[in-house]
Amino acid sequence: MIKAVFFDLDDTLLWDSKSIQRAFEETCEYACTKVEVDSDKLEEEVRNSARELYSSYETFEFTQMIGINPFEGLWGDFQDDHHEQFSNMKKIVPVYRDKAWTSGLQRLGVNNKELGKDLAERFRIERKKHPFVYQDTFQVLNTLKGDYVLVLLTNGSPQLQHTKLQMTQELMRYFKEIIISGAIGKGKPDTAMFLHALDRLSLKKEEVIMVGDNLRTDILGANRTGIKSVWINRHDHNQGDINPDYEIKELSELLDLLKQF
Repeated sequence: MIKAVFFDLDDTLLWDSKSIQRAFEETCEYACTKVEVDSDKLEEEVRNSARELYSSYETFEFTQMIGINPFEGLWGDFQDDHHEQFSNMKKIVPVYRDKAWTSGLQRLGVNNKELGKDLAERFRIERKKHPFVYQDTFQVLNTLKGDYVLVLLTNGSPQLQHTKLQMTQELMRYFKEIIISGAIGKGKPDTAMFLHALDRLSLKKEEVIMVGDNLRTDILGANRTGIKSVWINRHDHNQGDINPDYEIKELSELLDLLKQF
């Protein structure tokens, strides 16, 4: 019998990729009012520059383990003080943000550090202005809240993930526990987060189902722990060598799926 549902946050309940996309669009359109560049090409070059820079820092291995991506680094503050690597990130990211945008401009033939710095700060503002939640998120949570224990299992920096939740405060009230990889020390697909959640709620793995969009974190981690997994495949991706127990196209399909149990 299923007693609890574990949910991923980013691109499962919150549409984080859309928020990032909107921030890029607004920032790059602003850049076009300052210099003659193509906004789409600028976004592409900044994204490429961010990925390259991000992987060059000593914190990269840690961010991979915790699950913090380059575009979160473009707007997060990382004020977490319980781990040395978060302290390192706090020092690195202001420089990283400026370099990513300045380098993106340079790749289009624009050498303007002041504009790069301006765009870096504008991106942060735009990301915070545009939190998106999937249209069926609240319908699903409202339906499930009386029958199941709901738990949030999210990779990332505790400070940044709580910032996202504070932008959509109505989400927080649904969850008995909010477990963030940066507080545990290891992120999905490591089993540590799943085992911690089971222990916190005195649940057996057979009593839980995990719902998430990411095969290599949410689904693989659940599979390794022996927890049933539900993959939300909104974009018709190929599952490759990772096999979820169930696959759905939209979060709302979870409701009929749970009736089977």
